[in-house]
Amino acid sequence: MRRNESKLMKRLMQLTLVLALLPLAFSSFGQIEKYVAGTHYTELRTPVNTNDASKIEVLEAFWYGCSHCFRFEPLLTNWVENKPADVDFVHFPAMWNALMKIHAQVYYAAEALDKLDVLHEPVFNAINLEGNRMQNERQIGDLFAKYGVAREDFEKAFNSFSVRTKVNQAEKRMQDYEIRSTPNMIVNGKYLVTTGEAVPTQEEMLKVVDFLIDKERRAKAYTGD
Repeated sequence: MRRNESKLMKRLMQLTLVLALLPLAFSSFGQIEKYVAGTHYTELRTPVNTNDASKIEVLEAFWYGCSHCFRFEPLLTNWVENKPADVDFVHFPAMWNALMKIHAQVYYAAEALDKLDVLHEPVFNAINLEGNRMQNERQIGDLFAKYGVAREDFEKAFNSFSVRTKVNQAEKRMQDYEIRSTPNMIVNGKYLVTTGEAVPTQEEMLKVVDFLIDKERRAKAYTGD
């Protein structure tokens, strides 16, 4: 009789343990099955250093001339406005041809002039809605002037050593990020997220980003970083 009671108690303890662990299967650990490396995102071969190691970096690789990036911008803006406090968001102008390199120069010139918040959307609109390809210094200078940047200040920033250096550095980092299209998202210098068969929409891409942020947050908590 006691042997049967012992077996029963053992089974009850096993059942209690299973029930205790069950909620975890539907929380953070359950998500591991939802988004899988090699299917929904790619692990970069070599992690890339981030700007602030104390935060989880989310980087968007974009091109002003990309219609997909243009459509993604409102979604992304809403996501950035509501991002968690431990997330550091970064724009990254992608480039694999001469025009994209000019547009990267536009981005870094606006940043140098502290006008990025003012000019980022108008540059998108000029290229994607107004048919202005922004392919030469005159066209770019005209747009900057329209938003309050003196021609002399624009030319100085656009042709500055610091802006050209940032463009060259970004061009070299393209290989590190393994970027082949836009828009792409890089999470904490480790994971590349793109749309495709497994991630068919931009909304889904942001869900994968959220999942990876949580993955990195749990990893930081585990290691004590």
